[in-house]
This record gives sequence, structure tokens and C-alpha cells, in this order.
Amino acid sequence: MKINQAFTALQNAGGIRAARIITENTKKISYLSLWRMTRKLRRGVPVAKIIGQKWFYGMRFYTNKYTLDPRPDTETLVSAVISDISTDTRIRILDLGTGTGCIICALVKNIFGASGIAIDKSWRALGVARRNIRTHHLHRKIKTIRTSFEHAHKFGEKFDIIVSNPPYIAINDTRVDDGALHDPKIALYAADNGLAAYKSIAKNAKEWITDDGKLYLEIGIDQGADIKNIFISNGWDLRHTQCDLAGIERVLVFTLAQK
Repeated sequence: MKINQAFTALQNAGGIRAARIITENTKKISYLSLWRMTRKLRRGVPVAKIIGQKWFYGMRFYTNKYTLDPRPDTETLVSAVISDISTDTRIRILDLGTGTGCIICALVKNIFGASGIAIDKSWRALGVARRNIRTHHLHRKIKTIRTSFEHAHKFGEKFDIIVSNPPYIAINDTRVDDGALHDPKIALYAADNGLAAYKSIAKNAKEWITDDGKLYLEIGIDQGADIKNIFISNGWDLRHTQCDLAGIERVLVFTLAQK
């Protein structure tokens, strides 16, 4: 069918921005595929889930229903790490709950000599991460392991940088956008009022980080005070915080407390 016909139908279903992104990133649109896409748009399915891709930190990532779509807020986490690292430093990175792999891929791509390990407890999410790692030609620098930060996994090494965007939405919290309804719940929600993942990381990451290493965490709105208390009480020192473009405290940076 003609692209202008498809554009109009998509615009009516999801707005002009959605129509533009879909038509620019879809080589051929049939009547059947158009029907499917407009139906998804009316149900609130994010465009990234429809076209199977999302840009993050200047890189294109494959995404699907088994992974959290990369979000601009998380670019704050990547920027916080890069701004702290010398360009000639060869570092080892551990990404906890990697999802699409966007965080560790962006870091390894932008930090000379960096390499690391990405973990996730979802084998389907790891499949997405591996695909993105291969797409960006990072398969010799990034290894994936199916495990969870909820367990004291033995990696056989310690890491200079640990990063994580863990699930941090309280289970009963309804303040999520429509797009999040189509993300996997395992990547969004956590027990203990959204703090369970941070408690696990605060406990287990001490065994995974070097003495002078840094831990970078993305956090939700108004969670800063609780998470700082969790980590300080578990033997960590807060080094600094980073706000996102909206001025919201989004990243906390910790080191092991000096003995």
C-alpha cells in the first residue's frame, strides 16, 4: 500500500510522532501489518515494541516484550559512569539485570578498553541482550550469564564498575505510564515498596566490587533517602548523586566504606 495511506492510518491511531517513527523504520507495510500496528497503537503499545527497536545513547537496540524498553532516564546512568572514567582506563564492568544490554553496551562502546559481564535471570531477556551485543560487535568484550543479583553468584573476579537499573516500582503503585504496561513486570516491580532489589544489591555487590570500585544505581522518584540508608547500613559510602534532565535525582554512586 502507499506510504501516505499508511501514515494517515497510523497517525489516526497513535499520533503523528508514532506514525513518523513507524513509517521511517518499516521497509514495507501491507494492509495486514498496518491493521496489526494500528490495533497495537490504540491499545497503548509503545512504538518501540511495535517496530522492535529503540535508540539509546546514540545506539540502536532491539527490544521486545521480554525486555524493558531503553529510556532516556537511564542515559543519565551511563553519562554518570562515563564522566567519572578516564578514557585510557581499562575497566571491568558488571551490569546487574541487563535487559536489552543497552547500559553495558553503551559503556563498553564509549570507554576505551572497557569490558565486562551482563547478567539477567530471564533467559529471554539475555537472548535480547546477546543479539544487541553481537549487533554492536561487542561479543568479544561482553559476556552474558544467566543469574540474579539476589544470589551471591561467584564470578571469579571483582569489578571496577557495577551498574544497575533494577526494578524499583512498588507492586501496588499504579503511577506508571501506559507504555510500561507492556513491559515485563519482572523488570518493573519489586517488593518492599520497590526497594527489594536494592537490598539484595547492597548485600551481595560487596563481594563483586574492587576495593576502590564504584557502584552506580538508577533510582525512582523520591526513593533517594531510603536507598541511601539501605546502602550505608550495609557498609557503603555515598559518593555523589546525579539528576536527570528534569532535575530529578536519578543516579546514586556508592563505594565500599573504608574499614
